[in-house]
Amino acid sequence: MTAIKHPVLLWGLPVAALIIIFWLSLFCYSAIPVSGADATRALLPGHTPTLPEALVQNLRLPRSLVAVLIGASLALAGTLLQTLTHNPMASPSLLGINSGAALAMALTSALSPTPIAGYSLSFIAACGGGVSWLLVMTAGGGFRHTHDRNKLILASIALSAFCMGLTRITLLLAEDHAYGIFYWLAGGVSHARWQDVWQLLPVVVTAVPVVLLLANQLNLLNLSDSTAHTLGVNLTRLRLVINMLVLLLVGACVSVAGPVAFIGLLVPHLARFWAGFDQRNVLPVSMLLGATLMLLADVLARALAFPGDLPAGAVLALIGSPCFVWLVRRRG
Repeated sequence: MTAIKHPVLLWGLPVAALIIIFWLSLFCYSAIPVSGADATRALLPGHTPTLPEALVQNLRLPRSLVAVLIGASLALAGTLLQTLTHNPMASPSLLGINSGAALAMALTSALSPTPIAGYSLSFIAACGGGVSWLLVMTAGGGFRHTHDRNKLILASIALSAFCMGLTRITLLLAEDHAYGIFYWLAGGVSHARWQDVWQLLPVVVTAVPVVLLLANQLNLLNLSDSTAHTLGVNLTRLRLVINMLVLLLVGACVSVAGPVAFIGLLVPHLARFWAGFDQRNVLPVSMLLGATLMLLADVLARALAFPGDLPAGAVLALIGSPCFVWLVRRRG
């Protein structure tokens, strides 16, 4: 399929899909009946909210906003990683960033004598993801210009398995924290509150403009490293900046929602399918699609377990696993 060229279709359909699913997420599958009108009034200032409106304002709205921020951040991180490594299989989960961040979070939760929250958790998760990513890139030869994609993927699988094994051992040894850590590892936004929105928002607002300013350099990098270097791109500085932004984005997401998989792997392919290969279009479209997919997974998680709740990460795994198999077969 040729990429969408008409701006109304290119931007209008993803934005419309995001708005519709966001609105539905505010009132669908609620234990306390909430109507679409309640959800709309809850977004308007200047009146005393009813019980359904207060439910939307204090629970549903922050949950949906966190889902949007996490989906957009992980999709952006995946797009950047695939561009930097020239590897269509690269993603925060497949390069060990998610598992390293999860291990750091699990160890912190189990060993810390006092609860840790906010930006400290984001920093810890980013450090754990960064160490894991460095080990994967070193063992898999990812820092070489002509690295073997299969070797990189095998290294990431091995290290991810190692990190998840240590995380499970932590669960067994820290019985008091086991349930909370286990539920968090499934990945989801069911416990998201306004403080999580304020924790994620500065990271996203800082990272997105920087990435969009680098879109032209990323377009040159799409051609080849040598071409980009010849045309004046400082590859070392570009890689450093992008990798730091990826670690910050993923660290913030993991600290709030756990290791959410598949968004960073699949959405970049959907974005390129929809918008072509121009990073000026691919980057924002990937954020829109990632936010929509995360919201949709959260709504489906509520629908499948209503009146209970499931982690959105479990639904994403059900969606992402067959898509990943299709992607591998398509790449041949």
